[in-house]
Amino acid sequence: MEEKTIEQGFTPDGYIRDQDCFHTLRYRTMPADINGCGWIAAYNLRRFLGQEADWRQVMAELDGMHRLRVPGPTLMVVMREYLQRHVPGVRETVGREEALAAAQKSRAGIFRYREKFEPHFVSYIRTEDGFFRFFNVDDGLEDSKMSMERFGAEHLRGGTVIVFTVD
Repeated sequence: MEEKTIEQGFTPDGYIRDQDCFHTLRYRTMPADINGCGWIAAYNLRRFLGQEADWRQVMAELDGMHRLRVPGPTLMVVMREYLQRHVPGVRETVGREEALAAAQKSRAGIFRYREKFEPHFVSYIRTEDGFFRFFNVDDGLEDSKMSMERFGAEHLRGGTVIVFTVD
């Protein structure tokens, strides 16, 4: 099987779609294909908002915000601080039904939930036809369009669900 390249990790319009393509980079002392979903989601949200954010800088800043140099995912306290710093007006909603309702009304956001029992951050943006475009959900769903209801039914199946939204 051919090894994925960083360039393959991007959509034609510049969003990051596949964290597997970032296996050569390190984030929180680990290969970024294992735990890079947080910085990827933050980059995608900032891109949607038209901010001049370089993905390398987003990754480095989020990595540097963790106090301990230990392996792990992006911590919620760090994601909150990062989004408050860079995304004015971001709102946090906790709870599966509450998060889905908030996301349904939003222009874009980031979900924090468990995908196949693993903590995961996923960014999404509203499309012109009323559906949502999700990035880096899972293999085969790297750049997928679906209703918020379908996303909830197929992916928000257990554990705490949190969404950061932009109106």
